Parts: sequence; C-alpha cells; structure tokens
Amino acid sequence: MEKITFHLRESDSSIHLIQLLKAANVVYSGSEAQQLVTSGQVKRNGQVELRKRAQIVTGDCIQVANVEITVL
Repeated sequence: MEKITFHLRESDSSIHLIQLLKAANVVYSGSEAQQLVTSGQVKRNGQVELRKRAQIVTGDCIQVANVEITVL
C-alpha cells in the first residue's frame, strides 16, 4: 500500500475530502474524486465516508484503492 503524508497549511484547520484526494494526486479530477466517494470506495479512519465535502482534519487517515493518506 502506498502511504502519503499530507500537511495542512498552517492557515487551514481542515480540507474537504474531494479536495484532499486531488491535492494528494490520488485522482486527476474532482469528478473522479466524487465518484470514488459516492460509490463507497473511500474510508476515513477505517469507516466508509460517503460525504464528498467531509471536513478532513489533522490526524485523519484516508484509504482509497491502494493508497493511505495521513493528514498532519
């Protein structure tokens, strides 16, 4: 499994899930990210996350396909 560490900007306390998937280069477009989320292929801290605009915060772990993103 590929592991990615994503650092939030100091001015931000969170990032929307679909924005995170794009920023971490897991997907090429927002529509691809939305499709992954709405089809139940994305997990947040081990639980399926179906909200495209879920607020991802420091400490969250996102899993999609063969990628794990840790947010710091």
